This record gives sequence, C-alpha cells and structure tokens, in this order.
Amino acid sequence: MQVVLGALENAAVEMGHKLARMSYSSIIRESEDFGCALVDIENQQLCESSHSTPLQSGPIPGYVKGIRQIMEERGERFEPGDVILHNSTYHGASHGPDFGLCVPVFYEKKLIGFSVTTAHHLDVGASTPGSCGIVDAVDAYAEGLQFKAIKVYEKGKKNSFIWNILRDNIRSSDMVVGDIEAQIAAARIGAERYLEIVNKYGLDTVKATAEGLTNYSEKMMRNAISKLPDGEYHAEGLMDGYLDSADSSKKDLKIAVTLTVQGDELTVDLTGTSPQIDDKPINMPLEGTVDIAIYLTLRSILLDSVDYGNFPQNTGLTRPVRIVAPKGTLCNPIFPAPTIARFCPGNVVADTLMKALAEVVPKQVSAGVGNLKVLAMNGKRGKDYWVYMDIMEGSYGGRYGKDGMDSVDTLYANTRNNPIEDIESHYPLRVTRYELRNHDCAPGKWRGGIGSIREMTFLEEGGFSVEGDGHKYEPWGFANGKDGKVGALSLKYPDGTEKELPSKIPNTIVKKGSSLKMTGPCGGGYGNPFERSPQAVLEDYLDDYILIEQARDEYGVVITEDGRLDTEATTKLRASK
Repeated sequence: MQVVLGALENAAVEMGHKLARMSYSSIIRESEDFGCALVDIENQQLCESSHSTPLQSGPIPGYVKGIRQIMEERGERFEPGDVILHNSTYHGASHGPDFGLCVPVFYEKKLIGFSVTTAHHLDVGASTPGSCGIVDAVDAYAEGLQFKAIKVYEKGKKNSFIWNILRDNIRSSDMVVGDIEAQIAAARIGAERYLEIVNKYGLDTVKATAEGLTNYSEKMMRNAISKLPDGEYHAEGLMDGYLDSADSSKKDLKIAVTLTVQGDELTVDLTGTSPQIDDKPINMPLEGTVDIAIYLTLRSILLDSVDYGNFPQNTGLTRPVRIVAPKGTLCNPIFPAPTIARFCPGNVVADTLMKALAEVVPKQVSAGVGNLKVLAMNGKRGKDYWVYMDIMEGSYGGRYGKDGMDSVDTLYANTRNNPIEDIESHYPLRVTRYELRNHDCAPGKWRGGIGSIREMTFLEEGGFSVEGDGHKYEPWGFANGKDGKVGALSLKYPDGTEKELPSKIPNTIVKKGSSLKMTGPCGGGYGNPFERSPQAVLEDYLDDYILIEQARDEYGVVITEDGRLDTEATTKLRASK
C-alpha cells in the first residue's frame, strides 16, 4: 500500500508543480491558490497536492460528486477525451471563482476515476472587476459566470462556444483563459500518471490500496476521537458582517458550534448560527467551505503530524464526523443566496470550532486567530482590464509551549505571500509599506501572533474592493491570556487626507497616487502573561514587539532604559501583583 500511495502522491505533487509553472496569474503561480487530486470511481480522494491550500484540494471530491449528479440528471455520459468545467457552489464547489477542471480516467474502456485541478481565477465576469473583494453581489447570478458540469472538451474536441463565452465575458480574459488551459494540462498529466500506476500495479491492487488507505485514515481519526471525553462542548464566534449597514441583521453575526463526542464519533452542530443574508455574499456553501473548515481543523488538532507522523489525506478522515447545519443559515444557505465572499466567514467557523475543542484538548489548540483580508485591485488598459488579487495575512494565537505565528495565512487558507517584486513587475502598483505591527502583540505566557501592515499605492487611476473581517471583535485569549488586536483598513488620498474604512468595501474608484493601507489582526495570548519567561519578554522588547512600559504593565518584567533585564526588580514586581 505504501508503494502505491507513494506513486499516487507523487502524481498529485507533479500536477501541482506543473500547474504552478504553467499558470499566468500570481494568485496561482506565487500564492499557490490551487488544488490537485485524484479521485476513484467510489468518489474517494486518493491523494492531493500537499503544497497547495486545503480550501482548494479538500473540496475536490465534492466537485466530482456535483458533476456526477448534474450529468446523471441531464442523462449525459463521461467519454474519453472529455474535460468538464464546474464551479457551482450548490453542487460542491467552494465558491464561484474556484474553477474545477475534471478529466475522467478510462482503463480498458471502463471509467475508473477522475483527475481534477481547482484554482482561483482573477475574474469570473461578476458585476465589478475581480473575483474576491466582491461583497455586494445581490444573488448568485451577480457573482459571475456559473458552470454546472460543462464539457469544454467533448471526446477530445474543443467546445469553441464555451471558450468564446469565457473570452467574451471575463475581464483580463487572456490571463484567466491561460490559467484554465494550465489547469486542463495539469489534470491531463494526472490522468496519465493514474493510468501508468494502474498499468504497473493492476487495477485490483490500486482499488485494494485505496480501500485500505481510506480505512486506515478512518481508524486513525476514530482512535483520536475515542481519546476525548464524551460530552457536549459549545463555543460561539462573532464576525463583523457589514459594520456600515443600517440593517442590524447584516452585522454582528454569530457562528455557533456545539461539539458532541460519543465514543469514536463526533458531531459538529452549527445550530444557533445567524440566518443567511439573502442579498450579501458572505454566506458559506456547506459542501466546499464549511465542511472543509471543520475537517481541516479536526484533522490538524486531533491528528497532529508531530505525534502521528505522516498518513494519507483522504475521505476516510471524514467518516467518523457528522455535520449538522440548519438550512437557511450562514453555514447552509439556500440558492440563490450569494456565496462568493465566504472566505473570512469560513475562518470564523474554523476558529470557533477550535474554541470548542479548547475545552477538551487545551494543549493542542491556539488562542484566537486573526482573520485575513482579500483584496482585489483593478484598472483599465485600453479596452481590457488588469486585475490583481492579494491575500493579506492574518496571525495565529499563542499555543501551549509556543508563541503564535506572526503574519501568516491561517487555518484552511494556507496560501503563500505574494512577493513585492512580482506585484510591482506586473501591475501599476507600488508597495510603499510592508511590516509587522509594533507594540500590538497580545500578552500571554505565550504571546499572540503579530499581524502585518501593508500599504499599496496606485501608480495610475484604478479601483479596489476588499473582503475582510475582525475589525470589531478581538481574537480570543485563552487560559488567562489577553485578547488580541483587531484589524483596520484605511484609504489615503493624493492630497494626504486619510479615511478609515470598514472591513468590507465594494468596488471603489480611486485616483493615481491613492494608497490603501491594510492592517492585519493580532492573535490572542495563551496563558497568564506574568508566567512568561522574563528573558522572552526582553527579547520581545529588543525586537521592538513591545515597549518598556508594556513589559512592566502587561508582564511584570522590568527592563532598564539601556535595554537590560532587571531580575531583582522583576521578581519584586511580580510578587506584588
């Protein structure tokens, strides 16, 4: 099984590397916002590209399930040479801009599985430029083109009508279509490797391996769950919503999680979550976003690779987990509720689940996580547009034995930072500021992670839109650690005046010389700050993370004006608290 697994995993890794190398856009090439996987005829995920984001690879079995369902309803068949395009968020896709390209794999004229790539595309023909930062879509139709199991190649022949629709309805179409073609090429490579593996080891061996590995992963998850004490554990998380809205139902939104452990099975119940918003796109597809946030969090916390080593990521991990999500809520919307801005809310789902798990496994969680922002910037070049997408990092809370990670993509995101050089080489933008937030880390025995500040200036007239969260509610501190710091967003005009903005901004036109400053939240602290090592507090001061006054007031640590630790004064100060 390990030999066949190694071959399958290598195939997925090869798909991922080649997709990144062939792609046109920085969101795929640099940020690696894509996924690659092989899926068998039973809809079991056999492997995935390990260096891509869970939010792309994780939903792939759902994409295949949705494609098969739609094709069965239409009476359509898979044929050799087919390539199917799919992005329906009510049929498994994570959200509309994440296109899935599926290649059915045939062996001796019999369908044996699927090779699939997913990737985020810079524009999908929505009402405003870009594919993230769209926070004002009134329904699913306003979010852009919808493709429900559409054959872009049929029996090997290119369907020119669909490709014409893509080119005619998408901004920056050369880049987007180029990325789609890169996805197809990578999916075909995966199909070839899948067949090579079957030819080498035999179909029966590959099937037996898939079943054995899936059962093994299921057993690992059941064993981990069985170690938890039976019972119910509850947590709630709050998110901004639309802070500038006069409608109270569109802001201060709640995610509720009740975790029930019974033997070797676990139920995640989202009853109590706020109702869906019919005309705002921060609803989350249950299959493709909510389920991935839950599965990824459980796997990361209960099956930490430090303790359990490497084992296969497949659908066996989800078998012991049941998700309850009432219809008509943010976590299980009803069509045609829009879902394109589901990214930040999904992080709140994962963070709230982790908060519930903290009651059971306090040494395996972090304190509250600082959410991310997704920025779309755009402008016109003649008759066409340029579109740039930026994922602004968040930060983790402190962890047992370790400080929180600074300025990273968190939880199910896991995309990479986009280098300044790449931005400035391809777009009329200048990154005028990029740094960690000074003096804002949350106190704790293990301090919270530090957010970053990123300022980007338009070198010509353009526009921007932003999807963010965490501007009102601080990341939660744990075990007497202090809460983290909220994020912020502001626009500086060419005349030097500055305007504070809420966490969600629809497409806004700005003049040349305007600058957008994004400030990421700081994660919560873990443990009593007065138990933090004085030497660690001194190092934080020397790194300019905290001030002398903060060391004294928040940690009970005395540092002299010349930057030395006063051990005697520290002992006295801590004893007096």
